[in-house]
Amino acid sequence: MADKKRIMCFGDSLTWGWIPTEDGAPTLRYPFEQRWAGAMLSNLGSEYEVVEEGLSARTTDLDDPVDPRLNGSAYLPSALASHLPLDLIIIMLGTNDTKSYFRRTPYEIANGMSKLVGQVMTSAGGVGTPYPAPKVLVIAPPPLAPMPHFWFQGMFAGGHEKTKELGKYYESLTSFLKIDFLNAGEFITTDGVDGIHFTAENNVELGKAIAAKVRLIFDLDDINAAA
Repeated sequence: MADKKRIMCFGDSLTWGWIPTEDGAPTLRYPFEQRWAGAMLSNLGSEYEVVEEGLSARTTDLDDPVDPRLNGSAYLPSALASHLPLDLIIIMLGTNDTKSYFRRTPYEIANGMSKLVGQVMTSAGGVGTPYPAPKVLVIAPPPLAPMPHFWFQGMFAGGHEKTKELGKYYESLTSFLKIDFLNAGEFITTDGVDGIHFTAENNVELGKAIAAKVRLIFDLDDINAAA
């Protein structure tokens, strides 16, 4: 029997499984089958396995003044080396880069994503192993929705407009780097009560869409290998 395809899902609270509440926080985590990675796996079947690497408030490559743990680029190389062998890494980040105090443009956020992609593409070998670098699928998160909590309104002031633009910048980036792309906003909207996070239904629908994309990635690999 062939080895299972190993997929790492690297993201923020949307990947971690944050349950939205009107008060914002604290909150709990959706069960695995209601997180998009779990929903993806249930659609892919037993030939795949998933490693979840979601951290709430994670950025692409920014140090957050509120919490030193949140810079995605500072952690991704270790995560890759820790979880090799990997066949694919799915990265869905960028929402937190739109926070008002970062003052980032959509292009600058996409440039942060490019740093993460570069880290994946140069990750072959890990620590003392010969494993190849995994493939990369970049996902643009869906646009932010209206937020009822005043604190979130200030935190993400201007974020709706920026997240609306991320899809085209990420698509341009992935075209430039010749890697795979999916725009989550083509399949779901941000329906959580806080205007930031997903409902369980959002997660299930997104997981189904990502599973279809993953199958396509590996089916094309098989076709190319047989050619």
